[in-house]
Amino acid sequence: MGIDRLIAILQANIPYVVPAILIVLIIIVGGTGVYLVEHGHQGANITRLGDAFWWAVVTITTVGYGDYYPVTLVGRLIAIFVMFSGIGIVVSILGSLSQRRLDRAESRFRSKTGAQPSLLGNEIVLEIKNKIDLLDKLTDKDFDSLIITIKSLRRTLLEESKISYKCTWCGNRYGGKPKFCSNCGHGIT
Repeated sequence: MGIDRLIAILQANIPYVVPAILIVLIIIVGGTGVYLVEHGHQGANITRLGDAFWWAVVTITTVGYGDYYPVTLVGRLIAIFVMFSGIGIVVSILGSLSQRRLDRAESRFRSKTGAQPSLLGNEIVLEIKNKIDLLDKLTDKDFDSLIITIKSLRRTLLEESKISYKCTWCGNRYGGKPKFCSNCGHGIT
């Protein structure tokens, strides 16, 4: 059961798991590659595997302290790869976080804007259903009341389906959101 839960968590967070795995692989491959190229070279300051991994972590995070750096051409090419990989992975993680935050904000917005009309609509629909159930005993007055309720529901649904903005000063309505009212010149909020 524990492995199934781990797999479910990993699948739910795949936009973060893949970059994390890439980071670890790039640190291991980049650090090992720089160590193999640099450790025997005259004047190299990356002479131990631990120093190479430290250099890879510092380079992939784009901190670059400068305490360790490659001096050979191949070591510098590996460094370029590690630097650009670090930048790309940071950008992909930030993109995933931004998208998740945007999705949550949109769902909160939909729940706030969608809940109120549906409650009003449900009350009116329930009233209509109750009147339809009493269709056998319907009088002319009840029939007229039912028609008025249906027309009111239709008007309410049509008005709420359009997003419109209203000037608080003059009452002028707009389909899009202008900055200023074309009638009175006041700002639209």
